[in-house]
Amino acid sequence: MNVLLIGSGGREHALAWKLAQSPLLTKLFAAPGNPGIADHATLVSLNVEDHDAVVSFCRDNGIEFVVVGPEAPLVAGLADVLRAAGIAVFGPSAAAAQLEGSKGFTKDLCARYDIPTGAYQRFNNAPKAKAYVRAQGAPIVIKADGLAAGKGVTVAMTVDEALAAIDDCFEGAFGDAGAEVVVEAFLDGEEASFFCLCDGTHALALATAQDHKRVGDGDTGPNTGGMGAYSPAPVMTPAMVERTMKEIIEPTIRGMAESGHPFSGVFFAGLMITAKGPELIEYNVRFGDPECQVLMMRLRSDLLPLLHACATGTLDRVSAEWSDDVALTVVMASKGYPGSYEKNTPIAALPEARDGAKVFHAGTALKDGLLVATGGRVLNVTATGRSVSEAKDRAYAMIDAVKWENGFFRRDIGWQAISREKA
Repeated sequence: MNVLLIGSGGREHALAWKLAQSPLLTKLFAAPGNPGIADHATLVSLNVEDHDAVVSFCRDNGIEFVVVGPEAPLVAGLADVLRAAGIAVFGPSAAAAQLEGSKGFTKDLCARYDIPTGAYQRFNNAPKAKAYVRAQGAPIVIKADGLAAGKGVTVAMTVDEALAAIDDCFEGAFGDAGAEVVVEAFLDGEEASFFCLCDGTHALALATAQDHKRVGDGDTGPNTGGMGAYSPAPVMTPAMVERTMKEIIEPTIRGMAESGHPFSGVFFAGLMITAKGPELIEYNVRFGDPECQVLMMRLRSDLLPLLHACATGTLDRVSAEWSDDVALTVVMASKGYPGSYEKNTPIAALPEARDGAKVFHAGTALKDGLLVATGGRVLNVTATGRSVSEAKDRAYAMIDAVKWENGFFRRDIGWQAISREKA
């Protein structure tokens, strides 16, 4: 099977690495890819915003299956155009991708189908949103409605912080994503990520993870796209997974189908495990980044037939087998991230991949034959172990072999699970 992978981040490097292991794969292309993905795929210069150009490339190169990594092309309708052209694609339609593209859409769906989530209101102007915040008090959560690269959410611990977040949204800090704001109740508990494949009718639970969104050790500082993750998430017991499927995933599948937008792809459910059980914080319609990296390290099954089953409505015919090992990834970011940072800083050396340990590229490029950092989140140093502590020690030992003067990282990835192991 000839496959085209869309994307250029650490998530896509992990997907390319795993897809390349499939005996069903004939040739893997990636657009635009990155230097790490180039080890597993042929990189192509293709404007993925030009949907007709993507279709033409697929036809010219005998592409039988397209895997869309990031959310933006899905929200823009790339999957719809490919399906209309008769090309199988992993990823939801634009209508179904509203689950991530509009937080208000998702909250309304939750209200309609009694999916547990925080109480909320939607606003299209700052004065009304601020009045609601003053009436509710803090802590409270402010979300830009649209796509904001994981940075449009503020968990405000004071009313003043919430008011400032509202101003940020309506004054353009997140572009069009902030044209509408969702204000929702603060949920107290422990966060976890749950991943589940869906072909519109059937569901296949995958695995769990926990990530670290804040930039600094001790979960301090501003939110980021993610500074590290590990899988599985200890808080997601078999009973909690069962409840999540029954109370959150299955009603969502039913609701999307009844709404005329059947969902095909991966549900990435951001959960808060509260005293009442699992509650939905948000949906993403693609694999998480950096959660995908730890999932792919633990997945024993061939990834390609799992994704293809989603695209062809045959998910009930496949199953996924997982390693019992823990996988942990640490994000190395450019100094200054998530604020402004210097680009094209040289990465002098990376450690070689070894059994159960690998560096995934995210924001990297080759300039004059030299590897440079071009993004905020640049490398994902990933390792496995029999425990979170062992996986963490292996990942940080690997980080010590990275030679990149402009890089920084958190030293405490996995701290919640490690404290459980020591208890």
